[in-house]
Amino acid sequence: MRRLPVTEAPHPRGSDLERLSAGRLLSRLHAGDREAVRAVGRALPSLAGLSAEVADALRAGGRLIYAGAGTSGRLGALDAAECPPTFGVAPSRVLALVAGGARALRRAIEGAEDDAAAGRVAVARARVGARDVVVGVSASGRTPFVAAALAEARRRGARTALVTSNPAARAAADRRVVLPTGPELVAGSTRMKAGTAAKMALGLLSTAVFVQLGAVREGRMVALGTTSAKLRDRAVRNVMALAGLGARPARALLDACGWSVREAVERAGETRATGRGTTGRGARTTGRGNRGTGSGTRARAAGSGSGPESAEGRSGCRRRNGRSHRRS
Repeated sequence: MRRLPVTEAPHPRGSDLERLSAGRLLSRLHAGDREAVRAVGRALPSLAGLSAEVADALRAGGRLIYAGAGTSGRLGALDAAECPPTFGVAPSRVLALVAGGARALRRAIEGAEDDAAAGRVAVARARVGARDVVVGVSASGRTPFVAAALAEARRRGARTALVTSNPAARAAADRRVVLPTGPELVAGSTRMKAGTAAKMALGLLSTAVFVQLGAVREGRMVALGTTSAKLRDRAVRNVMALAGLGARPARALLDACGWSVREAVERAGETRATGRGTTGRGARTTGRGNRGTGSGTRARAAGSGSGPESAEGRSGCRRRNGRSHRRS
């Protein structure tokens, strides 16, 4: 029998859980959350290198592809699903390959993780190639579906990484991101510490990637999708803050730019730079004039080929002016 990964080992403080009061039980379980945070902190240098590699891949037209089974697969799918509305990237550019397919997102299909052939097939169906980065997510680091997906991705020339809670994991990958969460208080229940750490790591990874691609300016989204009232209100606030405009002119400018925050900020900066006038909040607009112009210039540079959806963002106002209004 192979040596058990650390994620399957019993935790020394887990032997009396059933004898604790609800309050003490939750307190002890919550201590595991703090261990997960520390584990992610120790992995930040590895995550930084991986984020730069993924950003380069997306700039070159590649994709970020997660591969996982069970909790790990669902966490990859969750992160992939949240990137389009947050960062304006097309859903086809960040995706997840999950053992058991779409059904496994709603119900556990535990045997699916052992299907190595399915991992290879999933990579082939996704047409993984040399421009892509495939990130396997596996608490134990030796899930057959994930190991096979990584091996097939490497064979096809893709760059690969493994996110794992097992320091001894040796899956074939170009990079490893080790989240040393140790044994679970409920032995083997990696949806706990290991899952929490993986969720944090993937969220940090994708956020760092899209910040590097220019989707965030001064802590605000400039490429967000505006498919709901909440998101449109957020877009208005972002243009108000970044361009120094009042609510009404910010909304009017967004409407003219197909609700592209990046394009609206650029247009406001260009307007101030050419002296065509300002519409905003008086002294604040004047005080932010140079800053707004600089922001517009930086946004254009970042959007010029660096962000996955930059071409769409730049053309938003022009299409509006041509009487064809595109909403994000």
